[in-house]
Amino acid sequence: MRLDTPTRLSGSTIALHWIVAVMMIVLTLSGLYMAQAKLYALYPWHKSFGVLIVLFVALRVLWRIRNGWPAHVGRYTQIEQWLARVVHWLLIVGTVLMPVSGFMMSALGGHGVSLFGLELVAPNPDPADPQQVVPINALLAQLGHWLHGLGGNLLIGAVALHLVGALKHHLIDRDGTLRRMLGAEVQVDS
Repeated sequence: MRLDTPTRLSGSTIALHWIVAVMMIVLTLSGLYMAQAKLYALYPWHKSFGVLIVLFVALRVLWRIRNGWPAHVGRYTQIEQWLARVVHWLLIVGTVLMPVSGFMMSALGGHGVSLFGLELVAPNPDPADPQQVVPINALLAQLGHWLHGLGGNLLIGAVALHLVGALKHHLIDRDGTLRRMLGAEVQVDS
């Protein structure tokens, strides 16, 4: 498996970046929409893709540990380097926090979790009213709910900052950072 170089990112880095990015954006937007519109029929799909993204997030985190952070393409101020690190860490924390907190909220809230119909954690129906569920651990389910909301807001902010940074690199710095994330080989200022 090829590692990143300063001039070119590996196929693994690029693929994991875009798979996680697209899935997290779609899951965040669909989560906001289905919660506001009370579209309960979408929850099984949201949960299934939430479970699926855990695999890609774990691979991305492991790949980042093995491969390290990509080298900067240009020369940047200390504050720009610090901002880039903070935003990248917020993105990683957010992409880990969202599926974990969603799982906590659903599984511990008694709603169960399935992966495209395959039951991973069974629902916990109320014996007195099988249409309702009994939380397995209400406190941890509430914590999961709170963390899911926090993580969603964190991700929205971090993605916005990431997009602004990518546009700055492309339109103002013209340094090849965005082109490198799209698979191109670029020049590096040393």
